[in-house]
Amino acid sequence: MNHQVTGHVKGLKPSQIKTLERAFRRRVGPDEVVSGELATFLCDISRDIGRQVGVLINRRGSIEHVMVGDATRLMLPDVGRLRGAPGRFRGLRLVHTHLRDEPLSRDDLTDLTLLRLDLVCAITIDGGGRPKHVFIGHLLPDNPAGKLWEELPAAPAHAVGIDFRRLMAGIEAEFSRSAPRAVSTESARDRALLVHVATSGIDHAESEARIAELRELCRTAGVMALDVVTQRRPTLDPKYVVGRGKLEQVLLRAMQLGAETVIFDQDLSPGQARAISDFTELAIIDRTMLILAIFARHAKSAGGKLQVELAQLKYTLPRLVEKNTMMSRLAGGIGGRGPGETKLELSRRRARERIQLLEKKLASVDATRRLRRQRRGNREVPVVSIVGYTNAGKSTLLNALTGSDAVAEDKLFATLDPVSRRLRFPEEREVVLTDTVGFIRDLPPDLVTAFRATLEELSDADLLIHVIDGSDDSYESHIGAVDGVLSDLDLADKPRLLALNKIDRLTGNDAERRATSLSAVPVSALDRKSLRPLCAAIEQALWKEGRLTA
Repeated sequence: MNHQVTGHVKGLKPSQIKTLERAFRRRVGPDEVVSGELATFLCDISRDIGRQVGVLINRRGSIEHVMVGDATRLMLPDVGRLRGAPGRFRGLRLVHTHLRDEPLSRDDLTDLTLLRLDLVCAITIDGGGRPKHVFIGHLLPDNPAGKLWEELPAAPAHAVGIDFRRLMAGIEAEFSRSAPRAVSTESARDRALLVHVATSGIDHAESEARIAELRELCRTAGVMALDVVTQRRPTLDPKYVVGRGKLEQVLLRAMQLGAETVIFDQDLSPGQARAISDFTELAIIDRTMLILAIFARHAKSAGGKLQVELAQLKYTLPRLVEKNTMMSRLAGGIGGRGPGETKLELSRRRARERIQLLEKKLASVDATRRLRRQRRGNREVPVVSIVGYTNAGKSTLLNALTGSDAVAEDKLFATLDPVSRRLRFPEEREVVLTDTVGFIRDLPPDLVTAFRATLEELSDADLLIHVIDGSDDSYESHIGAVDGVLSDLDLADKPRLLALNKIDRLTGNDAERRATSLSAVPVSALDRKSLRPLCAAIEQALWKEGRLTA
């Protein structure tokens, strides 16, 4: 085992450092939080150098790290991501000195939580430099009061009277009873704490809508949203989004709930993602990464998978970061750049090469799609494309109109690949009805770019049917999001019909009122009888207004 003395050792005499190194030979009994001998040793050193001194002790009673701080605080070393004990605890306890007779500090309790330590113990020093009191704190499972930790009453240093082994067994049993899933690494990856920041210009209603949408994205991705932390501030913090203090609270709450992922509603810049990741061991995901994960899960066709992978690589490339550069030069020698290519540089180069390959493959897929659209156009069959906000019921409407069985689920982005079906009208008329990927507010630019060829199918349409979820109170903002994407694709002037879907979920005159205000056709994709006015409107728009000849 590699032992080391860390912290503010500058200014210490060689003899003092050697004295600290002797601490590694000391052991603590399995039932002891700290032995009297070790407590006296630490207090003697602290008195001589006028600084806090601490040790990290594993469950075998061996000392793994010795830390030297300043007069008021202690900086802990990087103890890595591996845990040395069952459940959520790391299997290390922090024992350190306080130069005055003060209880555990906020830094002590924060380190306890963020590092998932077994417990933290502060030994105070009396006027003669001897151990005086012992203050101990340990983590608490989720509880109605929202307490993150428990501070035990101060005890005389010579009579702590706590059985460490029994204490830890009780604490771990409490965590197991209150959050049995938290001890499973596999399930913990699917448990997330959500973070939403409302800046100036975002009112309460919009914040609630965005939070609800983020929850729905999590549900679609198979992620359990444990809680939501909200903050209102004029602008986003340029480094941590929420500010350092609030980020600390977010991480403490995530630790208490057993979440190993924090999902930000806002997209993080590469710098923000790097700073937040350096601040914690938790997985940090933003809204775009969550949407990309959903797209990756739902992509079925070869073209769809290529598009999603391309979008993921383009988004990830500027965010590739290497937290530990000590072992980074692994690819030196023939073919390397200079004396060696870092692992990070190698990852970036391979990502760029993969992007180029994917773009070539997608160009071939796009050419095939263009040829298919051209053949369809040569047969002079009008094309009607269904567009709308994700989960508005587009695929269900397609199935109801054409009697097909395209995938239709109550999830966001259930359909990624274009689905085309024929719809017959009287007088031997027919159209090709096409369903496309759903839109969402702030659709990630990399996704728009990757799916541009797919979305270009809309440019060949003679008519767009914009499906609106009339049961969603945010339908107006959803309409704006769809209009924005269509404008980006230069399709704002394309002939369009509005279909107010899910009217079966509305009560009273709400359906008629909303449909009238939007000049939309009210429909329920679950009731085929309600679709007759929509079919008549399609026929009117295509043939009776002179857009197509009979």
